[in-house]
Amino acid sequence: MKIALIGATGFVGSEVLLELKRRGHEVTVLTRSPDKLKDQTGILPIQASAYDSVKISDAVKGHDAVISAFNPGWDDAELYKNFMAGHKAIVQGVENAQVKRLIVVGGAGSLFVAPNLQLVDTPEFSQHVPANIVPGAKAARDALLDMEKNTVLDWTFVSPPAFLEPGDRTGSYRLGKDDLLMDGDSPAKISVADLAVAIVDEAEQARFIRSRFTVAAVVPSE
Repeated sequence: MKIALIGATGFVGSEVLLELKRRGHEVTVLTRSPDKLKDQTGILPIQASAYDSVKISDAVKGHDAVISAFNPGWDDAELYKNFMAGHKAIVQGVENAQVKRLIVVGGAGSLFVAPNLQLVDTPEFSQHVPANIVPGAKAARDALLDMEKNTVLDWTFVSPPAFLEPGDRTGSYRLGKDDLLMDGDSPAKISVADLAVAIVDEAEQARFIRSRFTVAAVVPSE
């Protein structure tokens, strides 16, 4: 497939890029700093800001799919505002390019822990998550709400589990929909490499069109 990737130098995006290359896809990377990727084989880096819908449209035109792992950065002083601005520009750019398929990587905060209660709204979330990350979690939740209204794109929203960590690529994972996945009484986890496997699987298989899914590591059998 010919896939455009936004956010390829970030924690999740860099692993998605490796997974796309591993599977032999033709990858166009949209980045503000193409020089950071100039020495990598098998990719085409194009200079484009995630906040510029016109450049995004020009860059992704003719692709089979776009994967967005966009994040302004957890230390951004205007994280919520910039997260939403980038999200809206990306959606607009993909629509203008007439590319139907968009996969958006969001957060775990919008997953439900009880009926009508999302993780980001629980006291535990505010207690255990660094304060600078909370605006990004709320923005990711609102990005999902925005996508749920979109009837133009064949979109998919991907939420990681509560704990996303560096680690080995096992190539396996378990799937969920809108509820936070658990390991017994504890929130589940996954390696960022296996999250990337799930994201690229979705790009290839399109199992969750116009819906959200979540993943977690496979629990070993006792």
